[in-house]
Amino acid sequence: MILGKTEENASGDHEVSVSLGVINPACNNSSIPQSRGAHTEEPFTTYFDEKIAVPEEKHSCFSFCKLWAFTGPGFLMSIVDPGNIECDLQSGALAGFKLLWVVLFSTTVGLLLQSLAARLGVVTGLHLAEVCHRQYPKVPRILLWLMVELAIIGVDMQEVIGSAIAINLLSGGRIPLWGGVLITIADTLIFLFLDKYGLRKLEAFFGFLITIMALTFGYEYVTVKPSQAQVLQGMFLPSCSGCRTPQIIQAVAIVGAVITPHNIYLHSALVKSRQVDRANKQEVREANKYFFIDSCIALFVSFIINIFVISVFAEAFFEKTNQQVVAVCKNSSSAHTHLFPDDNSTLTVDIYKGGVVLGCYFGPAALYIWAVGILAAGQSSTMTGTYSGQFVMEGFLNLKWSRFARVSLTRSIAIIPALLIAVFQDVEHLTGMNDFLNVLQSLQCPFLFMNRLDYSTNNCVDSFDRGWRILGGIVVLVVCSINMFFVVVYVQGLGHVALYVVAAVVSVAYLSFLFYLGWQCFIALGMSFLDCGLHLGLSCLLGKTSFHIFFER
Repeated sequence: MILGKTEENASGDHEVSVSLGVINPACNNSSIPQSRGAHTEEPFTTYFDEKIAVPEEKHSCFSFCKLWAFTGPGFLMSIVDPGNIECDLQSGALAGFKLLWVVLFSTTVGLLLQSLAARLGVVTGLHLAEVCHRQYPKVPRILLWLMVELAIIGVDMQEVIGSAIAINLLSGGRIPLWGGVLITIADTLIFLFLDKYGLRKLEAFFGFLITIMALTFGYEYVTVKPSQAQVLQGMFLPSCSGCRTPQIIQAVAIVGAVITPHNIYLHSALVKSRQVDRANKQEVREANKYFFIDSCIALFVSFIINIFVISVFAEAFFEKTNQQVVAVCKNSSSAHTHLFPDDNSTLTVDIYKGGVVLGCYFGPAALYIWAVGILAAGQSSTMTGTYSGQFVMEGFLNLKWSRFARVSLTRSIAIIPALLIAVFQDVEHLTGMNDFLNVLQSLQCPFLFMNRLDYSTNNCVDSFDRGWRILGGIVVLVVCSINMFFVVVYVQGLGHVALYVVAAVVSVAYLSFLFYLGWQCFIALGMSFLDCGLHLGLSCLLGKTSFHIFFER
């Protein structure tokens, strides 16, 4: 199946123009300069060609049948990956219930960004990577692609290794980490071919995996019985009394873990699978409404799963010492007692040790159910990472490869680093890698947010008014500041002069590129005096199309 495949007109020619001028005719401008040879560019294609039909119901402001037709993309992009879960359990163990409000904030920001992504795909018929290909010159475009690929590789390493850890726990340690990675590679590739049986079946499979996560982590929540008063207080009363640097860093890590850049690219592509007449203003508005509801439901489920994990470890293991854990594990005859030093230092946990500790305190059932939940999270997020990698590579580079070649390349890019780590690192010492990958995710977020805001809040698009643009701008500044703080603190902790020098050089290049994107973002927010008479128009890249209404300043 090919999602995003351009539709054909009566003469059999591909429709490159999406006629967005119907949505806002005032933005049409045939005088925009055309780029040489742009009219010969072939339309982009990916591998979903199925279009989900939307039932027609006249004179109805809301329809459950239509909501069902639009439900699906939100659940694929709202997957809770193992890196997210590890961040959650560390937050609970380090700060108790104090950081639950950060999860609520991050989920709300994620909803805003996912709404922007969905609107872009619905209104233009292009996903974010395709728009970047048309909007930016070659050098910035390649740099953006490399940054997104790094983000996907980092997340995929967490996902694959998380699945391998789950397999190791379920097998009682009989299957080593590298063996779990190989199993994950094989079964992920098998699951990816589910789309041959229909997009709705694929979406149903993801729904099944999300249900497994909700049930398994919900079981842990019911077993541990955290204080509901503390859960509600931590969720709705923002504060962090007594928090020090480790807790603050963990709060920032939650933002990077919940808002994953590659899912934004994926969502903007998945919404193209529904039959929407983009020349019909009413259909576009209706699609945006139902996709927003789909995103709300999916992100609410994701939010509940995050709350389950944080609350379990906050109630059971906040301020616990290694000595206390060792004593309990010895009493339960656990084979993993050696994982924890017998001293009075504060307990530190990761996905592997977290499952072990649950098993020591609440019985073997808690350990195995935890492992099943991690496996479901790893499998689902690995599949979405593969889909994201294909959309990103095809969009930024305009590849015209066969499906098998695309899957093989995108899988190899992400899997090989994970396999190398699994071979040369044991399952008990992976926490430091997760911290590094969270920093990597933090570095990607500013680029994504500025692109996203630039493309979706232009004056020529009726989807957002000035209030949305101002809110989007504030969110961009806040989230970028949070993530940059996380990066600075992490670099300071490295404690080596040579690393400081390298970090300084990289930071200059990084901030320069960020300034370039920020300049375009501010122009999109209405500061036309920064434009200096330049037209960074999409129409300049596509020729005689009406895409220019998104980008004409």
